[in-house]
Amino acid sequence: MGRAFEFRKARKMKRWAAMSKAFTRIGKDIVMAVKEGGPDPDSNSRLRAVIQNAKSVNMPKDNIERAIKRASDKSQGDYKEVLFEGYAQHGIAILVETATDNNTRTVANIRSYFNKCDGSLGTSGSVAFMFDHTCNFKINGDGLDLEELELELIDFGVEEIFEDTDQDEEGKEITSVMIYAPFESFGNIQSYLEENNIEILSSGFERIPQVTKKLSPEQMEDVEKLLEKIEEDDDVQNVYHTMEEAMEDK
Repeated sequence: MGRAFEFRKARKMKRWAAMSKAFTRIGKDIVMAVKEGGPDPDSNSRLRAVIQNAKSVNMPKDNIERAIKRASDKSQGDYKEVLFEGYAQHGIAILVETATDNNTRTVANIRSYFNKCDGSLGTSGSVAFMFDHTCNFKINGDGLDLEELELELIDFGVEEIFEDTDQDEEGKEITSVMIYAPFESFGNIQSYLEENNIEILSSGFERIPQVTKKLSPEQMEDVEKLLEKIEEDDDVQNVYHTMEEAMEDK
């Protein structure tokens, strides 16, 4: 399997600790999508994608509708997407994706986390080049021939297609299919899947490290302290790093 498969397997160990964090993130995604393309998901492909993601984490329909209505209100402030780059201890590169309505606050907070954990906040472009910016889709694979699908999508730059397993609330295994491609391929792949009536369960973007670094358990603890502080911040959407993570077979 390729890097996307290994990356996804490792990050499964790092799911959001609280569902409220997922809801907060998706709520911001809804605001940004509505501000960009309007409140009608039929004509706003970004909003369609966010609604699919909301459903995938069991966000109630009422919550989704309220968030869209709130985002449509002209008095609702917008969120700006800001990327932070820096280093943790032991040479581990870190990328932090944020969505903020107060950049001054967010910059101060992120800088303080790095400083308190003996890291250093870098300048734009200092570590981003170490990560591949990718898009991904989780789809319902029932009745699909994966080899045939991969051939159909190869012109869109698709790099990996593989089966993925998750567990539902009752612990039952659910199998789906993951598609990974370059960031800029998102729109074309979304259009293809929708036009061919292939059910999209969720979609998104990730930054996959090109090379990871193995640390000792003690060194990993040092880095984890910084990662935990960053991830707890309400303005933070995603955190990526170059530390090799222990992976377990589910």
